Amino acid sequence: MAKKDHVSETPATQFLKANQVVFTEHPYDYLEHGGALHSAEVLGFDPFVVVKTLIMQDQDAKPLVVLMHGNRKVSTKNLARQIGAKSVTPCLPEVANRHSGYWVGGTSPFGTRKTMPLYIEASILELPQILINGGRRGYLVRLDPQVCVTLLGAQAVQCALLD
Repeated sequence: MAKKDHVSETPATQFLKANQVVFTEHPYDYLEHGGALHSAEVLGFDPFVVVKTLIMQDQDAKPLVVLMHGNRKVSTKNLARQIGAKSVTPCLPEVANRHSGYWVGGTSPFGTRKTMPLYIEASILELPQILINGGRRGYLVRLDPQVCVTLLGAQAVQCALLD
C-alpha cells in the first residue's frame, strides 16, 4: 500500500533535481528485510525492474556500489573477476551505512556520502525505466537507467545469478 504521494527531499532527490533528472516518486510501506521483492509486490511492478543498491567491498575493504535486479543475486566471484579485484564481499550493514550515508534498506546510488566506484548489471541498462531507492526506506524513484551511467559513471558488468 502506498502511503502518500510525496516524500520529503533526500540527498538522492536533491542530486537528481540538481542534475535535472526526470523521475517519479513511489512511496510504499517499508517492511524490514522485505527488500526489492516486497516493494515490487506492493507497488505492482516486476521485481526485475526494481533495482537494489548494494554496498560491497573488495579485498582491501575499499567500498563499491553494485546495482542489481530485485530478483537476482550478485555473483561476487564474477564481479571480482570483471573489476580486477581478488574478492568482493557485501559490507556489514553498519559499514554500508557509513560509506553511503543511508540506512540499509534505504540506500540510493545518488547522493552518497562517499564517491565510490559503481557497477551496474548490464541487462538493467536495456530497460526503459527502473525503480531504484530514492534515499529512504519505503521510497523508490522511477527513472531512466542510463542516468546511472551519465551522472554516476556506472560501469556495466555481468554478474547476475537467479535469486
